[in-house]
Amino acid sequence: MSNERPAASVNELLAFLTYAELTPQTSMPWSSNATILCLATYQETQGLVIYKPQRGERPLWDFTRGTLCQREAAAFVVSNDLGWNLVPPTVLRDGPYGLGSVQLFMENDEQEHWFTMQKEGGYEHYLPLLAAFDVIINNADRKSGHCLKGADGRLWAIDHGVTFHHENKLRTVLWDLAGSPVPAPLMNDIVFLQQRLTLREGPLKLLEQMLSAEELVALQRRIDRLVAKGKYPQPTSEWSYPWPPV
Repeated sequence: MSNERPAASVNELLAFLTYAELTPQTSMPWSSNATILCLATYQETQGLVIYKPQRGERPLWDFTRGTLCQREAAAFVVSNDLGWNLVPPTVLRDGPYGLGSVQLFMENDEQEHWFTMQKEGGYEHYLPLLAAFDVIINNADRKSGHCLKGADGRLWAIDHGVTFHHENKLRTVLWDLAGSPVPAPLMNDIVFLQQRLTLREGPLKLLEQMLSAEELVALQRRIDRLVAKGKYPQPTSEWSYPWPPV
């Protein structure tokens, strides 16, 4: 299986991630929580995945302990339902060290991140998507380094463990569009998400297993507010910017 931009369908990739046997290879450097590169094997298929076990999560004062892996999986569910394909396929499952998120590993250039891609050019179309996505999931830590440049040149958004808090926690380097209108095609996607979330249709029903009732209500309210205002929010304080930014 190619880990760059797999030709397999999303459903096939999710099945692979769900049922594959995971063999730990190495711990990823510079991670605040346990982040393990594993070889995944399912039938005749092998590929690399990133496994983040619940038991390896560092306690945080503002996020319920043991929920970061669930938020990682929830971020993929929302990205996938929007049709924006920003987050690599991710599932919540048992692994070698218990419950955790399992995400398809994307080969990437480790020297590249959002700022370098922005400087290079050709990635402008990702900005409105990423900025809106982070508003929806209430991303408390969108650093530049949480955007990868895949081996095929496309962008992937990763590290969504501190998202979906019921209080406003938006903290990001992506404030370029603050106060400007959300493009109409994106707003159409968001409205569709709004409707499906209200009805808990399809994959969005999975969110009930990943987020608390309070967090689901807050998610709905954020989407409702974004649709009603039609604009990207403004930063509220210095806290709105992550440090370090990369």
